[in-house]
Amino acid sequence: MKNEMRLLLDEMYTGLKDYFEILGWDVSTVREEGLEGASDKKIVEYAKEKNFVIVTEDQKPAELAELENLPHVLVTKRLLASMIDSEIREKYLEK
Repeated sequence: MKNEMRLLLDEMYTGLKDYFEILGWDVSTVREEGLEGASDKKIVEYAKEKNFVIVTEDQKPAELAELENLPHVLVTKRLLASMIDSEIREKYLEK
């Protein structure tokens, strides 16, 4: 069963598409949507029009998405560190 939300992976996350598909997501990439090299504003407008959730590590498209009330995930170093910390604790410290 697929999730109802659709993900749009920004250019730096194209390589994660297969993983998200295996996890059940309907996912596309900026490249596949013909938006490679497009402005952040154009990508956000497209995502809003097509009902995508943007996944990015760039602050500007995340902020533009926020202004448009568009669902998005800003992948930050803090978020990655927190996820890695959680995984280490779960696997090795909390047994």
